Amino acid sequence: MKTKMIRKEIDLQNLPPLTDEQRVRLSALANMPDSEIDYSDIAPLGDDFWKNAVRNPFYKPVKQVTTVRVDSDVLLWLKSRGKGYQTRINAILRDAMLNSIEHHNGRSKVESSS
Repeated sequence: MKTKMIRKEIDLQNLPPLTDEQRVRLSALANMPDSEIDYSDIAPLGDDFWKNAVRNPFYKPVKQVTTVRVDSDVLLWLKSRGKGYQTRINAILRDAMLNSIEHHNGRSKVESSS
């Protein structure tokens, strides 16, 4: 059986306008205090749960082809560590991105891991 995959990209800078109903619902949610949220149908997740947690094995970010100019000594260092220098570049950039997001949200890496 053949299936047709449809890929839809969303331009986050040019989203469709919200309907009036969506605005009302979002406003009601935004104004709701946390104390009014009903968590009764959600089991509490303690430290034991998170000890065995793993990243979704099916999640794979979409890769973009790009050209980046880096200093030759940096590239030599990355390549000297063995195969997979592009993966290492991505890991370094992802770590920097996550640190920046945490810093922007007012939490340091040390605070968020405790």
